[in-house]
Amino acid sequence: MQLGSRGSAVERSLTGGVPLRLESVSKTFHSRGGEVEAVRELSLEVPRGEFVTVVGPSGCGKSTLMNLIVGLVEPTSGAIHYDGRVVNGINTEIGYVTQDDNLFPWRTVLRNVEFGMEVRHFPAKERRERALQFMERVGLRGFEKHYPHELSGGMRQRANIIRTLCYNPKVILMDEPFGPLDAQTRLQLQAQLLDLWHEQEDTTIVFITHDLVEAIALADRVIVMTKRPGQIKKVYQVDLARPRDVYTLQFQEGFQKIYRDLWRVLETEVRGG
Repeated sequence: MQLGSRGSAVERSLTGGVPLRLESVSKTFHSRGGEVEAVRELSLEVPRGEFVTVVGPSGCGKSTLMNLIVGLVEPTSGAIHYDGRVVNGINTEIGYVTQDDNLFPWRTVLRNVEFGMEVRHFPAKERRERALQFMERVGLRGFEKHYPHELSGGMRQRANIIRTLCYNPKVILMDEPFGPLDAQTRLQLQAQLLDLWHEQEDTTIVFITHDLVEAIALADRVIVMTKRPGQIKKVYQVDLARPRDVYTLQFQEGFQKIYRDLWRVLETEVRGG
């Protein structure tokens, strides 16, 4: 399939189902300091191949949402369905990219990129070929034998992202993966991520960000959460054509209207009103 040929999220859900569904999910944490209700009554369906971004004020439960989806924490109530079955425990079929690159310092870049395929028992030849292909795509060829400490932050995060993309999980969670990077590097990685996602047409991505411009640039839909306890306040369809040029998207017709609409929804939560 060529770039730009992805159908709408509705079309993809009709042909490929809904790999991820949250059903009235709530989570309360208990500690000596008392109870903290992190998220409340979250219900959401994410169709096959959709790119969803999640925004909301700090502390609203965005990371808790990710940890619930992947099974690192259990919901207090409600259920999370993956590929038609209820998630109980850690779901190793879901890819999870965090803000920290989490590369192994004792492994070369190539061996780090291969790691996800290695634990899933890909044949050695296929691991090497796929890793090198992805490294070529994101500008890491020539750094195969380097170690993480010899790379810039942006290069390490490229390796972190393709380590997950290499084994082609159906669903990938991304928790502010570009957060600590400078503005120019963020744009480069956004563009590369969209290119790679376009080519893996069945891949579903749920992406947390504090950057509203980034949320719009990447997404089919933007999920706006309330302050804690986090609830879904608004689900906004981003009607901007794909493929998208993240370098110029802010200047394209329709972008500013989407930004204003979303900021009106988000503003009261961020300002604490």
